[in-house]
Amino acid sequence: MPTTKKEGIYFGFMMCFGMVIVMTFYNLFINDLFSVITLKAGIIQFFITFLVAVIVESFIVGPIAKKIVSMLPFDKSKMPLVIIAMSTCMVLGMVFLMSLYSLITSYVYLGVTTESYVKSYFYIFIKNIVFAFPLQLVVMGPLVRFLFKKFFRCNQTLKTA
Repeated sequence: MPTTKKEGIYFGFMMCFGMVIVMTFYNLFINDLFSVITLKAGIIQFFITFLVAVIVESFIVGPIAKKIVSMLPFDKSKMPLVIIAMSTCMVLGMVFLMSLYSLITSYVYLGVTTESYVKSYFYIFIKNIVFAFPLQLVVMGPLVRFLFKKFFRCNQTLKTA
């Protein structure tokens, strides 16, 4: 999809923005926090989470996912396979790290519980992977790729005209 570093940054921002906004609402809903968190706190939390997600995606998960996909034994000229492999690696990596972030923020907002950290992390990870994986493969991935192609195709035609 992205052919330049600049396009890669835009694509990553678009994907992170979409995934963070949907995952934020999902986590607020499943943890029954809509009545606990104020609108202002929710917006602040969204922007902090978005910033953390962009940093994690850009500097940790993205480069590792690209290396893993490049090492997998399949024909890289088949774009659907590359997209599925990359999406799978990205979702697994992002959920792994963002669930840790979620655990930390939940302790900040709700306080320490009697559950072990490992059990709490595993519970958060499972809930997030079950929602994030299909969200990425079926909804957000195709939507962001469509918007990205449309936006950058329009920019390319404007530059050449």
